[in-house]
Amino acid sequence: MKLNYKGKSAVVTGACGGMGLEISKMLSQNNINVLMLDVKKPEKDFLNKNKKCVFKKVDVTKLKQLKSQIDLFYNYNKTIDYLINTTGVLWFNKDISVVDILPETWDKVFQINLKSMMFLSKIIIPKMQKNNFGSMVHISSIDALSGDDKPQDAYGASKAAMIRLSKSLAIQFSSKNIRSNIILPGPIETGMQRRWKKNPKAKKNLEKFIPLKRVGKPTDIANTCMFLLSDQANYITGTEITVDGGITSKP
Repeated sequence: MKLNYKGKSAVVTGACGGMGLEISKMLSQNNINVLMLDVKKPEKDFLNKNKKCVFKKVDVTKLKQLKSQIDLFYNYNKTIDYLINTTGVLWFNKDISVVDILPETWDKVFQINLKSMMFLSKIIIPKMQKNNFGSMVHISSIDALSGDDKPQDAYGASKAAMIRLSKSLAIQFSSKNIRSNIILPGPIETGMQRRWKKNPKAKKNLEKFIPLKRVGKPTDIANTCMFLLSDQANYITGTEITVDGGITSKP
């Protein structure tokens, strides 16, 4: 099945992480203009190969900074059709049980993972409303669905809140043909999991536990995202799709 895209412009946050880069590349390959936003830059080679992509260094927790870059992109392209929000931090050594976590760590994780979603909604949804069209895909995590005896409580709680907010946005703006969906990845081989390089045995043990016997790749998430953005998914909104190799289906 060939996927089609009505829209011509997209904003990707967390764009220089593994998932963000792969999604930006696929959008560019489909002739969609992409504004890549992140605190770190992509390699020059990436921008040379993906001519539809423009990168701007932005801290997504800074509303004025974020709005300024998105407004410039909107004024040039006249529309923002897609928002892909891959922003997220998981600090293994600091994000621990709520009993022990530092309040400032909790607040910072929520600012990056959740407050940025509110900022993006405030900036971009009114622009989508003007065009009576838009599709948003946010990246949550299967960590939002369950507890853990080795918890990252701020991460899990913020990612759970993203699911609720995405559903609310879907209902609020459906009359303007604006869709909002969310992806819940399982273990994915991205920079967030650099710990596996130091301990490859931990990765192998995890893969034994995954029904499909492998850790996911950024392309697994990007492919799901591109489907949700496409015209072929135009009756899908307010839902979450789990992409985890089957982990959450296990008893």
